[in-house]
Amino acid sequence: MTVADLDVRLGSAELTEWMAFERITGPLGRRRHDIQAATIAATVANANRGKGKKFLVSDFLLPYGVERKSPQDMLATIRGINRSMGGAEHGPGGGRGED
Repeated sequence: MTVADLDVRLGSAELTEWMAFERITGPLGRRRHDIQAATIAATVANANRGKGKKFLVSDFLLPYGVERKSPQDMLATIRGINRSMGGAEHGPGGGRGED
């Protein structure tokens, strides 16, 4: 459905009701799914971490409206998290900077 279609089919009163519903129940749609996935990721990370910083759900939420990282930057971030948790890299590149 396009924005124009929605504008024709959804009145102000119904939009206000949906906004109130979202305020009570939390985000709807894609953002809610992101929060659910981040909750699972934080739980798994905390269950497998050593002593140190506890991971928060916000550590795993995708930032919107921010410039996205390059694949190389994302891999460097993942490798840093792995090292901080005492992990070793076994696979292509092996952490030696070879991708």
